[in-house]
Amino acid sequence: MTPTVIQTQPIDGQKPGTSGLRKKTRVFMGEHYLENYVQAIFDGIGGVEGKTLVVGGDGRYFNDRAIQVILRMAAANLAQRCIVGAGGILSTPAASHLIRKRGTDGGLILSASHNPGGPEEDFGLKYNGPNGGPANEGVTDKIYARTTELTEYKVVEAAEIDLGTLGESDLSGMAVEIVDPVNDYAELMESLFDFAAIGELFANGFRMRFDAMHAVTGPYATEILENRLDAPSGTVSNGTPLPDFGGGHPDPNPIWANELMDEMYGSDAPDFGAASDGDGDRNMIVGKGAYVSPSDSLAVLADLAHLAPAYAEGLSGIARSMPTSAAADRVAKAKGIEAFETPTGWKFFGNLLDAGRVTICGEESAGTGSNHVREKDGLWAVLLWLNILAKTGKSVPDLLADHWARYGRNYYSRHDYEAVDSDAANGLMQNLRDNLATLPGQSAGGLTVESADEFAYDDPVDGSHSAAQGIRIFFEGGGRAVFRLSGTGTQGATLRVYLELLETQTDQLQKDPQDALAPIISAADALAEIKSRTGRDAPDVIT
Repeated sequence: MTPTVIQTQPIDGQKPGTSGLRKKTRVFMGEHYLENYVQAIFDGIGGVEGKTLVVGGDGRYFNDRAIQVILRMAAANLAQRCIVGAGGILSTPAASHLIRKRGTDGGLILSASHNPGGPEEDFGLKYNGPNGGPANEGVTDKIYARTTELTEYKVVEAAEIDLGTLGESDLSGMAVEIVDPVNDYAELMESLFDFAAIGELFANGFRMRFDAMHAVTGPYATEILENRLDAPSGTVSNGTPLPDFGGGHPDPNPIWANELMDEMYGSDAPDFGAASDGDGDRNMIVGKGAYVSPSDSLAVLADLAHLAPAYAEGLSGIARSMPTSAAADRVAKAKGIEAFETPTGWKFFGNLLDAGRVTICGEESAGTGSNHVREKDGLWAVLLWLNILAKTGKSVPDLLADHWARYGRNYYSRHDYEAVDSDAANGLMQNLRDNLATLPGQSAGGLTVESADEFAYDDPVDGSHSAAQGIRIFFEGGGRAVFRLSGTGTQGATLRVYLELLETQTDQLQKDPQDALAPIISAADALAEIKSRTGRDAPDVIT
């Protein structure tokens, strides 16, 4: 079948980041928009002729129709094969695993991660490379360049592929293989963890609640927790993926997963609670009356990972994003292994993982993972926690108390100011940037600034340099405030303020984090002029 060449105009895109390109769903549904971006991806990676690609997403609104377009365009561009999750479903870590297991030339993942879904909400698309990880900056630069100059795209006119039936079919000479989206990933998890020990935990009456938030991890969690580990039926709640995530916000934090939080802090709380996000790469961990910050979760997992079979020989190193607390650094130092502080974005971890420099990585935004894939992995983190709980026989609060007693506690919180006027947010950051040299010695909130800088990173593997990765202010006594603008939203800007204070006095380890961080919070607001510049009296989300 001869492909049709459609004349078009360059799209008003933006440079895709680690999470690809995100826009409102209506934008992607607009005339030629999706097609232009897909053709730009194909051209930006050097064409797809003869190549094999993995395709799947989080099941949000428009995913199924977008996948049909991608398949027809892949065929028109002479791809050899597309491997698609049944129903168009693939969690981001499962897609990464499938790319690596099948040795494909990469994959297209349809997701806007933790952003809401629906016709008036958000949509996203990204390319992951042959290593299973997000495209590096060189590739994203080429993709973006093509979006600005593209004048035509190729597509074949053909009947829609049945995405719900496993097996192989032909699309204009290209093989389309529909696979079980869960099985390969579940087998990988079973190879990493002691399923017998975790199963015994449940058999002995251990109670758990996993909130899938009507997102992609529902089928994965049900298969692994309820079917393979014999957790009681109903352990997984909100387990059916819905195009609009049930009208919710699939971000696993105490605000959006408030039903789980209420249950875990209630009188009949289960022993363990967890949640994952829209595309399955983030996680939230909660014990009875004990929320575990992502930074603490990374540190505890890194410290006790050896209790799981896959990590029994120890770790080669630990990496964290710069805004993540330094708790994991203290673990690495105690173990005598390397610790890396990188910019936010999993692609930076990918280089370290590929080079064997690190085994476990984490971001403060609830993303944790290891060298088993090249993405953060929500269910993996949950299963590693379960493995540790099974092997130690301790509760989540007990594990946290033990960790803080040995390493000290890095009190930590993130304050998000969402949908801030872009000019106001950029003005706040520029004002901080302009005054970096004058901040040391200033007092605010009863604290004195020791140093301030704008974080930059020189990649130890490929030598690349990444500048302007966030403004850091260090206070005398060990406190820190970090300011960044997030690119994960689709309107306005999200100002993220990260607050940290190390406490090593044993009688000061059980404070409420917001109380412990009060001086840092006050100093951050005063130095950045948050209230006056944004008009906000308080953050929208506190984690």
